[in-house]
Amino acid sequence: MKLKLIASGSKLLVMTALAFAVQLSYAETVAADAAKNAAPAVGEKGETKYESAPIGIDPASTRDTLDPKAPPITPEEFEFAKKTFFQRCAGCHGVLRKGATGKPLTPDITQKRGTAVLTALITYGSPAGMPNWGTSGDLTKEEIDIMARYVQHEPPQPPEWGMKDMKESWKVLVKPEDRPTKQMNKLDLTNIMSVTLRDAGEIALIDGDSKEIVRILKTGYAVHISRISASGRYLFVIGRDAKINLIDLWMAEPDTVAEIKVGLEARSVETSKYKGTEDKYAIAGSYWPPQFTIMDGNTLEPLQIVSTRGMTVDTKEYHPEPRVAAIVASHEHPEFIVNVKETGKVLMVNYSDIDNLKITSIGAAPFLHDGGWDSTKRYFLTAANQSNKVAVIDSKEGKLTALVDVGKIPHPGRGANFIDPEFGPVWSTSHLGDDTISLIGTDPVGHKDQAWKVVRTLKGQGGGSLFIKTHPKSTNLYVDTALNPDAKISQSIAVYDINNFAAGFKVLPIAEWANLGDGPKRVVQPEFNKAGDEVWFSVWNAKDKKSALVVVDDKTLKLKSVIDDERIVTPTGKFNLTNTLHDIY
Repeated sequence: MKLKLIASGSKLLVMTALAFAVQLSYAETVAADAAKNAAPAVGEKGETKYESAPIGIDPASTRDTLDPKAPPITPEEFEFAKKTFFQRCAGCHGVLRKGATGKPLTPDITQKRGTAVLTALITYGSPAGMPNWGTSGDLTKEEIDIMARYVQHEPPQPPEWGMKDMKESWKVLVKPEDRPTKQMNKLDLTNIMSVTLRDAGEIALIDGDSKEIVRILKTGYAVHISRISASGRYLFVIGRDAKINLIDLWMAEPDTVAEIKVGLEARSVETSKYKGTEDKYAIAGSYWPPQFTIMDGNTLEPLQIVSTRGMTVDTKEYHPEPRVAAIVASHEHPEFIVNVKETGKVLMVNYSDIDNLKITSIGAAPFLHDGGWDSTKRYFLTAANQSNKVAVIDSKEGKLTALVDVGKIPHPGRGANFIDPEFGPVWSTSHLGDDTISLIGTDPVGHKDQAWKVVRTLKGQGGGSLFIKTHPKSTNLYVDTALNPDAKISQSIAVYDINNFAAGFKVLPIAEWANLGDGPKRVVQPEFNKAGDEVWFSVWNAKDKKSALVVVDDKTLKLKSVIDDERIVTPTGKFNLTNTLHDIY
């Protein structure tokens, strides 16, 4: 639940009839404006947005405090609201409601707004990304009233998760010495797709050539990413509930050989890639507790836990919940590069001596999220989404190279690298908050004047984009708009000819090609096969509806295949193992 809080023009005089009248009048104005601008209700009741899916925190485990200055709320209402907030809202607003992709919802803010204003905002949402929980049918009028009162109380405090908890969750199902010494199946592991089956708590391993499902594996809830070890043998997947599966692809039937839970909510996992450290270590970043964990790369045994709580880069204020977002493995040094979301810091974690970690902290901009390498794999470009900037980190020198102003709420995934016909090598990002695509020059040697600047801005179908993708062998740039409120836009893909941006974009009706019947059918995350001649798209439908993967010929932009096996439930992220291993995007 992502609330856009609008400041009142009047001071509310609490406990007076006049104050209530002023507040109610203002709320009605907000409601009218929100209704006029609200997105049409799309999707099915109970549909959750990409960032606001359920998280792994058990509501019963929190420490609760009621605020006497907030509106009354019964214990039963508080429990309902707490569970709903963790399920739908914490991904954007934070567990402690300090804000990130969504606005902060701490009592000092929400009590000033009041129940009537908050009710209107929850009901109608906003075009900037706040879901319309009321008009969509996701929450009833009574439930919205409970939520509006709940967010005026102190946020519940979840428990910590330390080494003892991790060790108790850690399981080695097949010891390294009992695993195969060579590949025992005939799969082309270089062209396997690891596909997240979000609401099923599973991944599907799909053969990129035959399009057949090789294996369905149980995982944590809503796997956020899949990462492949430097050797190409082990697949690491992490759920939003912070459970990691280590999957051995050499087994006759690929299967989980170790697992661990590194926290209560998480998004990121990575494996060491620097020469001489291949497969040695793995790292995972947690949303709650805010920390990262370094593990043995073959067993997931937890070795080090480092908290990320600390001061923000801008105001130098203490933040109790700086969540770990994207993590990448450096090719220049034995280092992991760790994005700390709320503090706006990038940590260069040197793992050459695991008992004496050396961490370089680089100040960037608040609300760091996702990002990827430039084509040389020296520079890491990462979105500071609520700052509307992209930070450029020089992994060789270990310093901030630039902060680039881009569009509203950049959300690149890993981004997309290609050669612009006029400006040379660029990395690009689309945006959640507007319809633009920003192309940033990445060649400080051959195109010095264009380096680390937005050299071109493309106009897309609309806001609500999550991923952008191309491939070195392709001349096309694909942009999704999965969270756009217009069904025609969220169910299609924009494609640009990299050599002719003046021609604008073509629209591919991906969801229509899938022929699934009713449902939201959001089209998300383009992903190329190994050869770079096919693009795969997830048609992400409601859990009780039919979903599919759609494969498109990159040269002709024609439909090539639809994978609509009944086991394909709420597919989202797809990770070709070769592209993931070699950071090809």
